[in-house]
Amino acid sequence: MKTAIVRTFGILSLAALALSPLCRAQSQIAGDWQGTLNAGGVQLRLALHVAAAKDGSLTATLDSLDQGAIGIPVSSIDLRQTQLTLGVPAVGGTYSGTVNKDATEIDGTWSQGQPLTLNFKRVAAQAIAAPKPAAPSDIDGSWLGTLDAAGNKLRIVFKIANTQDGLSAQLQSPDQSPVWIQASSVKRSGSSLTITFSGIGVVYEGKIGADLSSIDGTFTQAGNPLPLAVKRQKDQAQ
Repeated sequence: MKTAIVRTFGILSLAALALSPLCRAQSQIAGDWQGTLNAGGVQLRLALHVAAAKDGSLTATLDSLDQGAIGIPVSSIDLRQTQLTLGVPAVGGTYSGTVNKDATEIDGTWSQGQPLTLNFKRVAAQAIAAPKPAAPSDIDGSWLGTLDAAGNKLRIVFKIANTQDGLSAQLQSPDQSPVWIQASSVKRSGSSLTITFSGIGVVYEGKIGADLSSIDGTFTQAGNPLPLAVKRQKDQAQ
């Protein structure tokens, strides 16, 4: 499973002209960037948010927009002249790219098990609206199960919540990453439940137990179906 991708860049003030060349270069890449990763036929939009302190030091976070993974911490960010490198251990990824002379594009490579081309372009700040909560449904809460993938046992957690727009869900594979992935759609018809995560090519189809304590279903990714039964968890941190 691939895990798995907002601030506005301001015009440099006159005071910034006193910064060293290194500080100026680092300040120039502060802002928002977006690129698309083609991972095995699945296209994932990634947003990179870079902030520069007064001394020119940089911090950053990464969003995987199609997976609903927001604010993934970038533990290391380094800019040497035009060469930018990022370390994102939360998802086991690294990035290396070249910033163009106008600081409007970064062409480079994302590595997460294998190298993939990833080019960023500067974008305007975008607000991400959180879904408005509604009265809880009878399946709201956390559901935990274990997926047996070719002998590898992986815990899978679904977090389901009702909103004013209908049911929403998130998925986490805690044995692989702490990142939560947002579902692209959640559909329920009686006891039948279908949760789709289009960003990672996953569909979960299950039947809700009559006592609302379990869901028996099938977890399908890239056309590979695997049985997955999950049980409701009692208000505890996963």
